[in-house]
Amino acid sequence: MADADTGVTAVAVRSGRIAALGTRDDVATWRGSSTRVIDLGSATVTPGLVDAHIHPVNGAELTRGVGLLGLDLDGVRRALADRAATLAPDAWVLGWGLDPNVAPGRGLTSADIDDAVGGRPALLRLFDAHSALASTTALRIAGVDGPRVFDQKSEVVCDADGRPTGFLLEAAAIALVDGHVPTATDDEVADHVHDALAAMARVGITGAHAMEHVARASGVYQRIEADRDLPIRLRCSPWAQPGTDEDDWAALAALQGTGGRRWHVGGVKLFIDGTVDNGTAWLTEPDSHGECTSAYWPDPAAYARAIAWFDAHGVPTATHAIGDEGVRHVLRALSATGRQVRHRIEHIETIPDDLVAEFGRLPVTASMQPTHCTEYVAADHSDNWSTRLGPVRASRGWRVRDLRQAGVRVALGSDWPIADVDPRGILAAAQLRRRGGAPDRTPIGPEQAISARMALEGYTTHAAWSVGEDDVAGTLEVGKRADLTAFAVDPLVAPADELVDAPIMLTVVEGAVSHQAERVGAGA
Repeated sequence: MADADTGVTAVAVRSGRIAALGTRDDVATWRGSSTRVIDLGSATVTPGLVDAHIHPVNGAELTRGVGLLGLDLDGVRRALADRAATLAPDAWVLGWGLDPNVAPGRGLTSADIDDAVGGRPALLRLFDAHSALASTTALRIAGVDGPRVFDQKSEVVCDADGRPTGFLLEAAAIALVDGHVPTATDDEVADHVHDALAAMARVGITGAHAMEHVARASGVYQRIEADRDLPIRLRCSPWAQPGTDEDDWAALAALQGTGGRRWHVGGVKLFIDGTVDNGTAWLTEPDSHGECTSAYWPDPAAYARAIAWFDAHGVPTATHAIGDEGVRHVLRALSATGRQVRHRIEHIETIPDDLVAEFGRLPVTASMQPTHCTEYVAADHSDNWSTRLGPVRASRGWRVRDLRQAGVRVALGSDWPIADVDPRGILAAAQLRRRGGAPDRTPIGPEQAISARMALEGYTTHAAWSVGEDDVAGTLEVGKRADLTAFAVDPLVAPADELVDAPIMLTVVEGAVSHQAERVGAGA
């Protein structure tokens, strides 16, 4: 093993912990009769990479059906028609990754897909997972024939005559239709989750912060661990939704620390707003459609009470906050607590200078996803996100460097399945502000590019600190967990455009190999 940054060229592991750090010459003195030696040649070993924001079980359910990422509207229709042709006349057509930019200047409606699915019931998730498009038949089956009132900021979008258009905003509205979709079995979901986590291990991920803990999650993880290990470690945060009270919060607090061999419940997830693309983010001034004017919690003060309760009871929180006013409200709520535990804010897509400074005054982690910028936003501001915000607010997007320079810890991740989970692409995007391996692309906000070291810290030291695990993870130190990632190149010096394709030689979770490249040498 080689770590050019520290001079360490060998690591010894015992009982899942780092037992020694040294040089190749030390290996002979460490070896015992049952020692396994893995020779990584010139590979660079880093602390195990941790994706700070994924949705493993929810993601497995969301990604059922046809993948629509990257398709224009004609491509979407063709993909749906191809899938429908393989199904019974009354079978559901499911899809995910639909881009709102496929219908520029207008909203998507059932009419866009009814013919393509041959009159079948259909439910398509948009790429942000905060909205969905239902076919006319799906609306009829679900009995959705007009507007509804919800405890959260959610909407059945209707036309001027009060008829549903097919577009459903946020979880409560989507659930009206989703509740009629045939559900996958726990075994099917467990297999899908295991395969997704194994794919993460193959690209160097040793752990992840699951920003969910849905009702079936414990059973899914238990099924996997009944006859195999989870390929990576998971820290799972169940949701605290609007309309809940202290009894509900106490039930979430009681879950803390429960789990299995490689997963446990830690913290809770809340939402203060939705997304810019759907008009459900919370902005100080309305977007170009006159939307994005209110919080996900109809009573934002109730959100602040929830935050105070969780902090007082030692439960860390992570809050989805995309718009500037949403971020402002979360920071104010956190500043009013005793900050008994470490809290995070997720996404932070557009904020002005004063909020960057406010972040710097609080011990709050910013959890961000660089590829949401580089994959879903156009440098010329022609995309839906940018046109809704306007040039000033769009220019304040994903201010990773400014937050780092203000002293804020920034944990990085993918928000899988919203974006590709491969950390190599995310590390590259954070440095380049464009897709790695695509030098012809124009960077988006290049002044917010960060260094290779800052990017790697986002997956290691800052991710560990954000959840209070910096005493056991995040660095290569004797006594810490033996969570290790081995790159074929040094991620601190390799050109970011080359990093995206650099092989991952080895992934180790608490001393156990969860991925090993074929050409890695090993001996007894």
